[in-house]
Amino acid sequence: MTTHTALIVDDEPDIRDLLEITLTRMGINTLTAPDVTSARKLLGEHRPQLCLTDMNLPDGNGIELVQWIQQHSPNTPVAVITAYGNMDTAIESLKAGAFDFVSKPVELPRLRELVNSALKLSEPDSGTEASADEPGLLLGNSAEIKRLRTQVRKLARSQAPVFISGESGSGKELVARMIHLQGPRRDKPFIAVNCGAIPSELMESEFFGHKKGSFTGAVDNKDGLFRSADGGTLFLDEVADLPLAMQVKLLRAIQEKAVRPVGDTKEVAVDIRLLSATHKDLPGLVQNGEFRQDLFYRINVIELSVPALRDRPDDISLLANHILQRIAREYECEPAALTPDAIDRLKDHDFPGNVRELENILERAFTLCDADLIGPEDLHIGNGPAPSGLSGAGSTGTPATEHEPLTLPEGEIDLENYLESIERQAIEKALAATRWNKTAAAKRLGISFRALRYRLKKLGME
Repeated sequence: MTTHTALIVDDEPDIRDLLEITLTRMGINTLTAPDVTSARKLLGEHRPQLCLTDMNLPDGNGIELVQWIQQHSPNTPVAVITAYGNMDTAIESLKAGAFDFVSKPVELPRLRELVNSALKLSEPDSGTEASADEPGLLLGNSAEIKRLRTQVRKLARSQAPVFISGESGSGKELVARMIHLQGPRRDKPFIAVNCGAIPSELMESEFFGHKKGSFTGAVDNKDGLFRSADGGTLFLDEVADLPLAMQVKLLRAIQEKAVRPVGDTKEVAVDIRLLSATHKDLPGLVQNGEFRQDLFYRINVIELSVPALRDRPDDISLLANHILQRIAREYECEPAALTPDAIDRLKDHDFPGNVRELENILERAFTLCDADLIGPEDLHIGNGPAPSGLSGAGSTGTPATEHEPLTLPEGEIDLENYLESIERQAIEKALAATRWNKTAAAKRLGISFRALRYRLKKLGME
């Protein structure tokens, strides 16, 4: 079993003794220093796996020590001890590169959590010890994506809240997952929530949970998203969509590291890493009074920008082939490949919907191409022909001569489900007419055999 060493830097002997006793009981060897000068000397001689430093020291401050360690011993996580309620100093230390912070008076359970998380970063199988540019979920060889992967690896070593900005479909949730998977919380839950998809009247219950009977419909106790993510990472996607009333409650939960379930009188402590994202101009919303400045200040300790797909065209071929392989596995079909002309057509496309749009284009092309090659005409972008066959919106897939007038049901309809039911009926009729010969049924429907296989799988008809 590996024995870890921690350096404690504090000019108050009582605090040094308390921290030393706590860490020793955790099986950790300790070194102590009363000032920055002594700390630098010990860091050079011993290379500890963790440094705990007070903010105010006789010959400098904790942030200066954090910056020095970032330069001379970047693999040593540093936690800063701040005065009670001094969030400005805590945030400043996180921006400087501190792993985390703990406030005075030091709560020992919180300190133990922090220490255990920090020591995971020095374990041999740590996610951050991967090869220098392991792509993980962030595929690509462009300078932009390599820079992003480097930033992700660095941020994974911190507990600082990260705000991920970028256009819709650019992969902000993938970035959040990589930060989680490469950090010390990787064995704990990663909970992603789209803030714009939760009805405002249910938002408090969804985030903080509720007690049974606290309101009509609360038939059981509910943990809520914060408690479900305890020990792990909570990713708030489209955080700009939070109503102002909820922003106030979210800010309190982040500051207090505790939540109060609806209908409860007690707060419950939670330990989460907070990541958030939006495609909207959050600073602009703050300026207009639509997003609280104090909450923006808390979630935007470090900003990470995800490049748009149009800014890294050299990655399109690699991404496209990866997506096509995944589609083939998912629908149990033979894989298809892009012709050079098709790749050039994709590189010329602007991709306002980014990687998500690329996925949609390729999924459609995969079903419509006749052979195992996807040409530019199969992509239906730029000057290509409009899609036809089953993938066309509202098409039944039957030849034009077999179309029957559609009669819409009365009242409101779910268009997607309605079109899916028409498609299902058309396929069932074609299969019945051909005695379930899929090749013949595909020909009757005017689509490729691959397209029929794909549709059968997607509609659950196999």
